[in-house]
Amino acid sequence: MSYDTVVVGAGLAGLTAALRLTEHGQRVLVVARGVGATHLAPATVDVLGYLGDARVENPASSVATLVASSRDHPYGHISADQLAAALDWFTTRAGALSYVGGVEENLLLPTALGVPKPSALAPRTMSGGDLRAGGRFVFVGFKGFKDFHPTLIADNLARARLPAPVAARALELELPAGRRVDMSGRVIAGQFDTENLSEWLITALQNRVEPDEHIGVPAVLGLRRADETWQKLETRLGRKVFEVATLPPSIPGIRLFDALASALRASGTRIVLGVRAVGARTNGGRIEAVDVANATGTVSHRTDAMVLASGGFASGGLELDSFGATRETVFDLPLIGMPETDRVRFAPGYFDAQPLSAAGVGTDDQFRPVDASGRPVYTNLHAAGAILGGAVPWKEKSGTGISVATGYAAAGAILAPAAQAVSEAVR
Repeated sequence: MSYDTVVVGAGLAGLTAALRLTEHGQRVLVVARGVGATHLAPATVDVLGYLGDARVENPASSVATLVASSRDHPYGHISADQLAAALDWFTTRAGALSYVGGVEENLLLPTALGVPKPSALAPRTMSGGDLRAGGRFVFVGFKGFKDFHPTLIADNLARARLPAPVAARALELELPAGRRVDMSGRVIAGQFDTENLSEWLITALQNRVEPDEHIGVPAVLGLRRADETWQKLETRLGRKVFEVATLPPSIPGIRLFDALASALRASGTRIVLGVRAVGARTNGGRIEAVDVANATGTVSHRTDAMVLASGGFASGGLELDSFGATRETVFDLPLIGMPETDRVRFAPGYFDAQPLSAAGVGTDDQFRPVDASGRPVYTNLHAAGAILGGAVPWKEKSGTGISVATGYAAAGAILAPAAQAVSEAVR
């Protein structure tokens, strides 16, 4: 079967690229081993949270500083206007999640460990937890739910370095009888969707919170109706209510994946999970077909272009074997960000600058993987997301921002020749 573009990877970068291409009329196939990191991440878009050890307040200005000192960084191939356009596009495509924020300032949101995390965009169900203005907060947990510990959050926030004073306390509630069999996030979210658990929560909180307290709850207010439930809680309680991302699996991340995947499927895009891209058929420096292995064999899909968004080490896009050799697993593409000596792979301290932390594929300004001389390996292959080298996302707090921005830009590079051809035809 033939496609305009085949996207490898169903994480945030792959889904972003696929959706932008689909919106411009392309026939797109998405193939992936699994759902990607969306189900693990809190669904915020973190453009740049830290520059060195300094917390970033304005991502737009700080990205320029980062790129000036790290020219291989993926942001080095994106203009400020492209970055802003990518975030604006994303906020209108995330469906009922209703993202707030922008590239000019970071929100400061509490994590499940009580650490203030800078994020450029967040679902509005989380935005009430912004700590920048200070104030009083109460974190509400459910007894038996082990992925959220309100006392830990409150205690750590009391010690955190914040722009304004914050007072935080913990409150733990016991779910109604008959709803405590399986205390997983998915099950509780399902109960909020189908069993009107919001009424119980409103009653339980009405006389136990102060008028000026912001109420933080686990991010389990539903998979399908979370925004509706959140609005109901705020209206009935008369206070700011916000979700705090729990330990994985991430219910907000699942909501995001479902929203993007539903938009893709509604537009005719085919998404195939549980398969692996294992190579390609090439001719004259171009990819003509992608080979995909499934449970019964290998299928070849003809394509005009390809987006490689297979992720880094955690997702299998990069592989470190038992002999210490690092490779990109689909095309064996050249890598950047590698240590100078093959014998050094790990630093002794967990939070040290790890030699392989910035490893990945290097690209040109069209996000085409390049060889040592800077020439594209394949002229119609583009890369996006965690497979890219030159960044240290866990330290920079930039991973989801890189995924959205580079997925958007990679799609734009594929669409540009067609747009140019139309423009020339009109002239």
